[in-house]
Amino acid sequence: MIPLAFSLHVLSATIWVGGMFFAYVILRPVAATQFEPAQRLTLWSQVFSKFFPWVWACAILVLGTGFWLIANKFGGMKNLAPYIHIMMTMGIVMVLIFMHVFFAPTRKLTRAVKEQNWEEAAKGLAQVRALIGVNLIIGLSVIALATAGRYYLG
Repeated sequence: MIPLAFSLHVLSATIWVGGMFFAYVILRPVAATQFEPAQRLTLWSQVFSKFFPWVWACAILVLGTGFWLIANKFGGMKNLAPYIHIMMTMGIVMVLIFMHVFFAPTRKLTRAVKEQNWEEAAKGLAQVRALIGVNLIIGLSVIALATAGRYYLG
């Protein structure tokens, strides 16, 4: 079970952080130059409606497998290396940020797009974009910590 848990943990983190990287670094700049506001805001609303169910699954799997591994591989919190405590904290912060994004600005964006209220939709998207930027930085930091933490913070 431990190899399966590690695999699900890493795959979930990869899908979530990779999706944010693609959306923020690749799709966002192209959409900003290629589409008028109504098209761009509609695109983002639809992209999030497809991506966020994956993020929910990944967030649940990352936390679930992480805590399972802490209990079953590492023997509990007291046995964890400092870098794993930091990773866990950062992961929880990422989930909380995502939940806020999902329940507040994304709903604002979706509602405003349905109402064709492009000014409000743009405000919602700006909030989503800023928070995804923060989560992307945290997520990339967690990946760096996961791969090099034992060498620096063992």
